[in-house]
Amino acid sequence: MTSDSSYAAVAARFTGRPATAERPLSGELAEVVLDDGRTVIVKSADGPGAVRAEAAGLRWLAETGTVRIPRVHGHDEHRLVIDRVPRGRPGAEAAARFGRDLAALHAAGAPAFGAPPPGGPEEAYIGLAPMRNATGADWPSWYAEHRVLPYLRRAVDDGTVTSAEAAEVERVCERLPGLAGPAEPPARLHGDLWNGNVLWGEDGHVHLIDPAAHGGHRETDLAMLRLFGCPHLEGVMAGYEERAPLADGWAGRVGVHQLFPLLVHAVLFGRGYAEQALAAARSAG
Repeated sequence: MTSDSSYAAVAARFTGRPATAERPLSGELAEVVLDDGRTVIVKSADGPGAVRAEAAGLRWLAETGTVRIPRVHGHDEHRLVIDRVPRGRPGAEAAARFGRDLAALHAAGAPAFGAPPPGGPEEAYIGLAPMRNATGADWPSWYAEHRVLPYLRRAVDDGTVTSAEAAEVERVCERLPGLAGPAEPPARLHGDLWNGNVLWGEDGHVHLIDPAAHGGHRETDLAMLRLFGCPHLEGVMAGYEERAPLADGWAGRVGVHQLFPLLVHAVLFGRGYAEQALAAARSAG
């Protein structure tokens, strides 16, 4: 714990408090106990700009005062220190509150589709996959160019998707202006809103971690939440619609918005997710 590169040393440097104990949780994650009794999380990442992107995303989401976001104590090129979220159990009341808070987060907006958080790099990440935060004026063309097609091309290059299958997804991209529903302003997205990044705190609130934050369409966050499941999801959706009703036909657009995360997963994890992406494309009609 005396090494300048240890988790404890990193936590002490960014919190200004001596560390009394550390407990590795994985190869990239550890809990560190400070001398005042608080526990923080130290996270490591090797991708160029990955820590800066995550820290900027957490701060951008937190500044809205909506969904609970762990405090960022500081970071360097490869390590990030944030508050630990004491865990509770999922509940109906917390789910409805999360839905309302998520609607308010989205409504805080973004300068453009694809806009990175202030201070965040253009070349960012979603999980372990590179994600480019280049901006666009309208959602259908931006979503196709910067969120669907880059991962589709990579999947084809890797042999995970055939050229004939890719053509099906490309046809959906061509039809996006007619599939996207009513135009909406850019929302402030978490960007990687799967169940693993949704922490049910003992304080009765949902806390969000590990964002791939950017300006996008609010239905994309909701589609990702639905893709991998979430406790009390219908309660979350009811709370969301109480605060910010979705445009008519949103349920029919879920597959369109799931193309992006499914293709990312196809690139990272292989053929099973490619098949799910093709099913999503076909469900778009």
